[in-house]
Amino acid sequence: MRLIFMGTPDFAVPTLVELAARGHEIAAVYTRAPKPAGRGMDVQHTPVEQEARRLALAVHTPRSLKDEEAQAAFRTHNADAAVVVAYGLILPKSVLEAPRLGCFNIHASLLPRWRGAAPINRAIMAGDTESGITIMKMDEGLDTGAIAMAERMPIGADITAGDLHDVLSRLGADLMLRALAAAERGSLTLTLQPDKGVTYAEKISKNETRIDWSKPWKQVHDHIRGLSPFPGAWFEIDGARIKALRSTKGEGSGAAGTALDDKFTIACGTGAVRLTQVQRAGKEPMSADELLRGTPVKSGVRVA
Repeated sequence: MRLIFMGTPDFAVPTLVELAARGHEIAAVYTRAPKPAGRGMDVQHTPVEQEARRLALAVHTPRSLKDEEAQAAFRTHNADAAVVVAYGLILPKSVLEAPRLGCFNIHASLLPRWRGAAPINRAIMAGDTESGITIMKMDEGLDTGAIAMAERMPIGADITAGDLHDVLSRLGADLMLRALAAAERGSLTLTLQPDKGVTYAEKISKNETRIDWSKPWKQVHDHIRGLSPFPGAWFEIDGARIKALRSTKGEGSGAAGTALDDKFTIACGTGAVRLTQVQRAGKEPMSADELLRGTPVKSGVRVA
């Protein structure tokens, strides 16, 4: 098929790679414009642009698709379909209708649950035990398009957002290939999303990343893994900020925010969590044992 690919982050890269590897003609790749980032504020191209250039594909980085010039340029690609994966720009109706078969999106949740910007994080933070991938034919709403295909997967008790991200990115690539094959055959069935069960995955804000040890251990644990590795749930010891990247159920109980042993088991409002991977500000992630060798946290120490 002759396709337009539209995506930006790492999550989108496996799909682009698979589409190219399976012989689809990628007429154009649309991604967000490069921007300065990092300490040196060097211009950084998106992961999708980097991969597209490696594959010698034409890359387009419009600031918006709302003006007629951008829309006219989009139509000139004469695509059979557009594949959209975490692109980051709104697609106007004229863009959605330009490809012969329409625009198909990979969404990292089982729609209509967790429409919106952060479905992977929110699913884990809410304690969901199941997630998955939905392929939908896009309309003008926020993740409201008809469902073409979906596949479920369990969320393990200690799995992080980063772990789930990597699994779902590969699953999304495979499911999109199947959906496109069915669309090409004319056998793809579209099902309207139900009105019941709609939830929204709001973008993660900085003011919700600090750990609240007064909550029950399960909520603290889900908070930690739902924000790992980025932006990271954090706490302080003696004024030093530390990110908690991985945790598991701890044993014992006590005053919230108190270390219960010398193995980084911290009491919560009820129960406790044991931290297994952490990160100091400006440092690489390390096991809790590594940090404790240099900075012992003895039983009775309070964290905030």
